Amino acid sequence: MRPLLLLLALAASSTLAATVKDREGAVRGDKARLENDPRWNWNDVDGGFRLAKTTGKPLLVVLRCLPCMACAGIDASVLEEQELVPLLDQFVCVRIINANALDLSRFQFDYDLSFSAILFNGDGTIYGRYGSWLHQKDPLNKTTASFKKALEAGLVIHQGYPANKAALSGKQGGPTPYQTPIEFPTLASKYPSKLDWNGKVMASCVHCHMVGDAFRAYYRSQNKPVPVEWIYPQPSIETLGITLATDEIAKVEAVADGSAANAAGIQAGDVFTRLNGQPLVSIADVSWVLHRSPDSGSLPATVLRSGKETAVPLDLPAGWRLKSDIGKRVGTWPMRAMAFGGMKMDDLPDEERTALGLDKTQMALRVFHVGEFGPHAAAKKAGFKKNDIIIQIGDQKQRLTESALIGDLLLHHLPGEKMPAVVLRGQERLELNLPQQ
Repeated sequence: MRPLLLLLALAASSTLAATVKDREGAVRGDKARLENDPRWNWNDVDGGFRLAKTTGKPLLVVLRCLPCMACAGIDASVLEEQELVPLLDQFVCVRIINANALDLSRFQFDYDLSFSAILFNGDGTIYGRYGSWLHQKDPLNKTTASFKKALEAGLVIHQGYPANKAALSGKQGGPTPYQTPIEFPTLASKYPSKLDWNGKVMASCVHCHMVGDAFRAYYRSQNKPVPVEWIYPQPSIETLGITLATDEIAKVEAVADGSAANAAGIQAGDVFTRLNGQPLVSIADVSWVLHRSPDSGSLPATVLRSGKETAVPLDLPAGWRLKSDIGKRVGTWPMRAMAFGGMKMDDLPDEERTALGLDKTQMALRVFHVGEFGPHAAAKKAGFKKNDIIIQIGDQKQRLTESALIGDLLLHHLPGEKMPAVVLRGQERLELNLPQQ
């Protein structure tokens, strides 16, 4: 268990995500500013649910990781933008700044985002989820167009409740190994149920990404493969060839030629109104449907086209999740330790392959980074170096992205295995063993 504890501790320190300079001050400042705010029930989920039941209003729970700079722009807008006030006034609003005691049966969302929101009925029924990778990648982006539309869509669902409750069943969370994050073995020994305001607040705070890390470590610690939905959580619909407009709920901006979406007849300008029978409030809702979808099969979709709703069966080809790009997710760093011994790799461009005499269809992953501490140093100890080009791992020789290779190793290999690897280092061809952790 010690390596797994260290793995999670290193995950936070090895992320490329930028953080504010005074992390402790950011958390304490939020408390001082909003603890007695008339709109926001600060860090009080249970009180929010009680108030939603009493008032009959829907409940908006915003989850914000304050030390992370990502999403700072939209977070400021949600707190300060006057145009949002008439919408927010129609909700009971709750702001959560740590994940320690989250009820995981209710709070299942994209844990790698620094700003997320879930819309509830007071009885706990989820209306929809909101989260934006556009804002995650650009901390200065303050636009709230998509957030406004999510709130408006949530209000429409609320007006139709409980008659529409059956259509919302797929939005509800599933079973989890533990009720709260701090019950996971990798977190239980380090974090209390509440923040330590009399001591070091940051040291007592469970960040949302640690929840996803804890799920993966839970399976790994039992010597089990990590489930595919936890390797590629909350996948983007881009894996099926669809680009959605970032300022809309689920409007198709482009469809890739030769993709599953193209084969299904999805067109630019289509607006998804339902996916797998679920009404949508945001792009995050789309990712939630895909998160809970099978590894292959038909995914029922309804689109609004030329003013009419049209049913479109969208096929999920086998292995569709492996097309997900998880390279920039903070939760991928612990998986790099598990699968790669702490290396980060990039697929070699075609022109460089040609110069090296490598085929365009074969594996050629250049090692961009080699970790130096704890489980992230395993590859270094095994002899791997920065700028090595890996052309084979085990029996796998075909061209794969780093994201796809992580999935291949975590799905089919277990801790303790040593995968034979073929490496090009300058003019040398080496054979090394890559440890699985």
